[in-house]
Amino acid sequence: MVSLTHPPENPSPKFDWPLAYEAERLIGRCIEAFLQHNGFARRLADRMRDETGTEFCEWTDHLTLSPGDASGLRAAGFVEENVPARAGVMVLHHPKVIMPRVIVRENGSRDSVPAALAIRPETLPDFLARHDLDGPIEGDYGARLRRASVSEENGTRLFAVERLGYRGFLVEEPAPGFGAAVINARELFRMRRRHFADDAEGVVRAFMVLDQVLALVPHDVACELFFAEERAYWEFRNRAGRVQKRRQDALGLGWGNHDHHTFRCSRRLFADLVEFLTRLGLEKRERFYAGEEAGWGAQVMESPPAGIVVFADVDLLPGEIDIDFAAQRLVETPELRTVGLWCGLHGDSFLEAGMHHLEARFDFSRLRDQLAVEGVSTMKPFSDFAFLKQAFTEGERWRVSPDRVARLRERNLITAAQADGFLRDGAIGSHLENLQRKGGFKGFNQKAVSAIIAATDPRIVQAHNA
Repeated sequence: MVSLTHPPENPSPKFDWPLAYEAERLIGRCIEAFLQHNGFARRLADRMRDETGTEFCEWTDHLTLSPGDASGLRAAGFVEENVPARAGVMVLHHPKVIMPRVIVRENGSRDSVPAALAIRPETLPDFLARHDLDGPIEGDYGARLRRASVSEENGTRLFAVERLGYRGFLVEEPAPGFGAAVINARELFRMRRRHFADDAEGVVRAFMVLDQVLALVPHDVACELFFAEERAYWEFRNRAGRVQKRRQDALGLGWGNHDHHTFRCSRRLFADLVEFLTRLGLEKRERFYAGEEAGWGAQVMESPPAGIVVFADVDLLPGEIDIDFAAQRLVETPELRTVGLWCGLHGDSFLEAGMHHLEARFDFSRLRDQLAVEGVSTMKPFSDFAFLKQAFTEGERWRVSPDRVARLRERNLITAAQADGFLRDGAIGSHLENLQRKGGFKGFNQKAVSAIIAATDPRIVQAHNA
């Protein structure tokens, strides 16, 4: 295990994420007006809906408006964001919701129709190739922002952009050798060993790799690269993820619609996971503690430059609600709750197991129906509100290592019957999560998350299938 370089902080402030329906309506009207004037964008939006179960707005990185058309956004909560941009333009964002940003400039719109709109696929060359477009791409490989013009119709231009841990709007060529450094950093994360006899050895190795990466690229770039590899590792172990990724790749989109990445962690390594994420530039957001009966907690972390959110789960004891459990080492306990048992059976998400689930933003009902046609079933929703809908796909069952089962039995953390069942049938490992947000809602439903964590306890699933 690695020593902590970041001292414990004061408890996280209470995060109260608003519903910004008026801002959503204003942005929605702008996007719809753009789609009515740009045939390529309109056809793409239809294909996104019909072939991937996603909404065009979730792929929209930014749009432009003229100063006279932006006053309503300010009234709806948008404020100026200080990020690199061309002289004479202003960038507006809504700091507490998930919503496209707006570049305000002269001739940025005409009759309230945005003059330009940019979508953000995961990888720009993939998007261009899937749509038989040959560029050119502004910005060589390794540029923090790359851009290509996709369609120019009726006074509107559709762009596609690729970002590398960067929220600015300047296309600047990378320094000599930086593209090679990005490739090297990506390979270091991809080749990181995950399987160890003692998971603590894996933590030490992970930090060694991170040090190598941070010697090559800034932490915001490292963050972008790390989570791209984590998604790829999770996808390799989750059929629902592979099915949906194939559908999105058919349009060259990749996982550009990711919402957050969920890591499950053992108590003894939780502080290490948080330290690792902190060194990648993620900052602590809200913490969850669901009560004595739930037995779990979570630290939400976010990197705005990389657009990455992490939901990190861990078993917790009743008295630990009053401490910053993400900054202190948690002692092991004589009993495992849902998260701890999952880690005991599969390893930590940080290491062997990979993510418990990836959550991405979709048209909730449409995706559920489309995945059903592909043979992927969806569990009962655990959030079903106008502003937030969430459901897991049926869990991917993984084989369980006999060595891990033996260690759990030696500590009397599972019964002999449970051990036999896990060895025979395996245990639920991972899911894809179907999420739909409205009103720009950025938060999570604590009660609902508690319910789904309880429902996916390996012991409960095993007993139900017995």
